[in-house]
Amino acid sequence: MANKSLVIVESPAKAKTINKYLGKNFTVSASVGHIIDLPQKKIGINFEDNFKPEYVTIPGKEKVIKELRAKAKTADSIYIATDPDREGEAIAYHIASILNRPDNVFRVEFNEITKNAVEKAMKSPRSVDMSRVNSQQARRVLDRIVGYKISPLLWKMIYKGLSAGRVQSIALRLICEREEEIRDFKPQEFWTIQSDAQQNASEKFLVKLAKINNKKIIIDNKQEAEEHTQAIKKGHFILSSIEKKELKRSPGPSFITSTLQQTASRMLRMSTKRIMSIAQGLYEGIEIPGHGSVGLITYMRTDSTRISPEALNAAHNYIIEQYGPENSLNKPRVFRSKKSAQDAHEAIRPTYVEKEFSPDAIKEHLSAQQYKLYNLIWKRFIASQMPAAIFEKTTIKISDGKYEFNTEGEILKYAGFTMVYNEVDEDKERPESIPANLVEKESCKILNVNSEQNFTKPKPRFSESTLVKELDNLGIGRPSTYAQIISTILQRQYVELQERKLHATELGETVNTILITNFPEIFNVSFTATMEKELDEIAASKLTYEKVLSEFYTPFERAMKEVDLKKDKIKSDLVEDSGEVCEKCGSPMVIRWGRNGKFMACSGFPKCKNTKPLNGPAEPEMTDEKCEKCNSPMVIKTGRFGKFLACSNYPTCKNTKPISTGIKCPKDGCDGDIIERRSKRGKAFYGCSNYPKCDFVSWDKPINQLCLDCGNNYIVEKYTKAKGNFLRCPVCKNEIAI
Repeated sequence: MANKSLVIVESPAKAKTINKYLGKNFTVSASVGHIIDLPQKKIGINFEDNFKPEYVTIPGKEKVIKELRAKAKTADSIYIATDPDREGEAIAYHIASILNRPDNVFRVEFNEITKNAVEKAMKSPRSVDMSRVNSQQARRVLDRIVGYKISPLLWKMIYKGLSAGRVQSIALRLICEREEEIRDFKPQEFWTIQSDAQQNASEKFLVKLAKINNKKIIIDNKQEAEEHTQAIKKGHFILSSIEKKELKRSPGPSFITSTLQQTASRMLRMSTKRIMSIAQGLYEGIEIPGHGSVGLITYMRTDSTRISPEALNAAHNYIIEQYGPENSLNKPRVFRSKKSAQDAHEAIRPTYVEKEFSPDAIKEHLSAQQYKLYNLIWKRFIASQMPAAIFEKTTIKISDGKYEFNTEGEILKYAGFTMVYNEVDEDKERPESIPANLVEKESCKILNVNSEQNFTKPKPRFSESTLVKELDNLGIGRPSTYAQIISTILQRQYVELQERKLHATELGETVNTILITNFPEIFNVSFTATMEKELDEIAASKLTYEKVLSEFYTPFERAMKEVDLKKDKIKSDLVEDSGEVCEKCGSPMVIRWGRNGKFMACSGFPKCKNTKPLNGPAEPEMTDEKCEKCNSPMVIKTGRFGKFLACSNYPTCKNTKPISTGIKCPKDGCDGDIIERRSKRGKAFYGCSNYPKCDFVSWDKPINQLCLDCGNNYIVEKYTKAKGNFLRCPVCKNEIAI
């Protein structure tokens, strides 16, 4: 009996979906992402040997490698079907390198996980594209050099654990510069005048003063506004013009990675990280009864708006069936991708454009967030192949010879693509409703004239959506990296989210100042965008890995040496005078940075190690719980490992205990609560309050929420690289997207 062929993919979910298409002569296995990488505890780059990376096996992947080698040994042929991008190409190369198979190892790729796409890919195997591998490797090595060389400098200057990144630091710079613009902005006063207008028995409609003596109005004080208001009240106005014209509004193209992140972040209020995690799951496969695991969308990391002829034809047939031939196009609408697009893959679209796979048809098999994102992708794709919407725009002008008011209104004449999909811009002013029976050149009353004081506003802070748009416009990073960039600067507490806006923290601004002051040639937009183009040119075989790394490293190393010489001065410049004296030794107290922010420390360190909070100790939060030792109220305090309960009678009573999660222990016969504990290394875990009588323990954070499938009293929060954060019932294993 002939041996089976082995197909290797990245994720188990993808393996499951592909397996049903290939049949019994194939075995599908998953590498579960990367199997080798640069080492964690050293830079792992041989600078003397053309920046050769020194890869090591990722801890925990030894078993995966052993299993892949065993299966490869008995397979006739090996097909590596990792993701169709540079990252996937590098993973394919690494897998091929460890299999110990000199022949019959092929690379296949597909943009969508459907039977046709998989079968077509298997008929067109190729060898690994080393130019794409070198491009990914160059990015990885560049990021490692910047991170491993500059981050330790930040540790010495501020505190250990901070990081600098080749691209993340540019994103931080954009946010900090916007913060500075907002601080430095000086509002300018201006006044607007508006009024109700009415002609004969028509409905009232709102108009705004636009011109005075045929010039655009500039009113910058109350007195002038009041003078104009009084003059307008005495005027005799006519409806000087009614101008009507037809407007066509065309749909946008199907999503690419950056526009999906921008739109879903704005419309669905999801983080970019969550968007990409959900999209990954939709691409790899969702269990649909009667169909098995189904890949619902095409590959979600793409910068091309191209759509295959087959998909365009499917969309055309679906539109005729669901909306009628009058709402279809005579020929497909084709969108042009931007010049920098790699165009390796199609835009993000549904893989199956049939009613049985429409979002509403399979809604019950998707989580709430999966449905929302799939629905958005589906509607955007269908709308892109529907006719333009037609509006009638009406512009009204009302004048007395000196003062001219105007207003605009729109009436939808033909819905076109908007019957399926319509993005609402919350910041855009809505058109006014204008009566239909107005007559040109006849008198028109101006009623209820009022003036309003206004002030100019600075540019708004970035949201995740607008930051992605800015990075994309500037050519910084790749769309596939935006989610990780934003996640990193939030995790490092360089930036915080307030009302969905990204605010630079004091720590973020301090780090940004150090980086752009001392590495101006590296942490600037034009240099980073140029590096991105050079990485593209490596992938296109126009530049070599060695040349790009060498030209980057020479000036970088020179800058590092210069900064290393003055690092002590930079650190001392960050120290502030507190104006207080140390109560232990009489030396001045200074303000320094620490892991939990700024604090006061004795300038006599290390002889005197006195420290205290910058704003004094926080008042403990009272609770209704009583201390079991002395019956005093328990209070919530914050320590090294977070919040805990302590007796308010301290130091007489030193009783402390963890804070309960409010969830009862799941073990039969136990009446204890699940509480948060810490390991010797400070890592959080969750155990029973009746320990050691009860040995229940979990590394996963429990959530006080009933599982609707099995009725268990709690679920847990988990994380995997493939899925990101999600919730799971520990009893029935039902998963819920966050």
